[in-house]
Amino acid sequence: MGGAETVIREIALGLVARGWEVEILSTCAVDHYTWKNVLPAGRSVEDGLVVHRFPTVCDLSGIGRRAQDRIEAGTVPSVDEQLSWMGFQFRAPDLFHHLVRFGPGFEAVVFSPYLSWTTSVGIHAVTDRAIVIPCLHDELYARLEVFEPVLSRPASVWFMSEPEHELAHRLGPVASHHVVTGEGFHPPASYDPEGFRRRHGIERPFVLFAGRREPGKGWDSLLEVFSASVAAGVDVDLVSIGVGKAAVPSTLEGRVTDLGFLSSAERDNAFAAALAYIQPSRMESFSRTVMEAWLAGSPVMATAEGEVVAWHCQRSGGGVLYRDAGEFVSVLGRLVADPDERRRLAELGRRYVMANYSWDAVLDVMEDELRPVAWTASS
Repeated sequence: MGGAETVIREIALGLVARGWEVEILSTCAVDHYTWKNVLPAGRSVEDGLVVHRFPTVCDLSGIGRRAQDRIEAGTVPSVDEQLSWMGFQFRAPDLFHHLVRFGPGFEAVVFSPYLSWTTSVGIHAVTDRAIVIPCLHDELYARLEVFEPVLSRPASVWFMSEPEHELAHRLGPVASHHVVTGEGFHPPASYDPEGFRRRHGIERPFVLFAGRREPGKGWDSLLEVFSASVAAGVDVDLVSIGVGKAAVPSTLEGRVTDLGFLSSAERDNAFAAALAYIQPSRMESFSRTVMEAWLAGSPVMATAEGEVVAWHCQRSGGGVLYRDAGEFVSVLGRLVADPDERRRLAELGRRYVMANYSWDAVLDVMEDELRPVAWTASS
């Protein structure tokens, strides 16, 4: 449902196509809000990959709850509290036991993201052959002492962008072997923007938000700046797709449409149909949705507080940044009024993705990085 999961899946499929033997260790959960076991535990084969699913255990402790409250209040809990908090959302002890038993038989074990229990605990079972794709954000969680080993002890760390790499070094020690790999994309063969509008009854021009409707992903801040654009008379609606509860204030009734979770193809059509894509999240390690928007021919508007997305926009020339509601209204108004500028930005963005983030180029780097880890682990 998120970027880290998508990247891991694509890496696995890509490596299998190149002749690697790959197995997936995952949980039985499909909802990151509840972590309830939904899928059956055990071994299966999906898309040519061997998949092992393990049940989650959710047993919230009072200490873990208090630690979470402190984190949300902006304070760092004690190390003892952090250790109790690590399994605050879920644990998967059978997955860890599987790593202890069978991990030495793997040439490398790739973990992602850093914040997951399966990563922060699982790496200790196979440290000498662990590769971590942390998907770091500039957030308090990343500054907890319990996560220091996730960056410093693996055999290798793979970063998705240069700003993420720089953030890791600001946080503390990083494994001596690390690299910026980037992420890859398979450009869709075609898009159906008109069909998308027709299927969902969308007649007015709209900007798009795609992702989790959560404060940490900028949903609340987007509603604030979009409300300012409505008040200023900018004649464009907002469409959102993704997971989470899209709570919309009554003042925006009729101007915000939530379509929920869409298939991959329909998601791509949404990007193509949008006047522009809005990225209000500063919690990004790469931002796949920005690249998907550019591939679909949509320009990007992004908060200047997001270091990673701002970096992409400045490198590509395909996006414009806003710092507050006033700048959001101004930038959006200009894009609505200037289709030539929208096309120019989108074309620059598409060229950037095609030049830097093909899966062939990314997998070449990953294979080069896998070999020394595999050789060291087996020697």
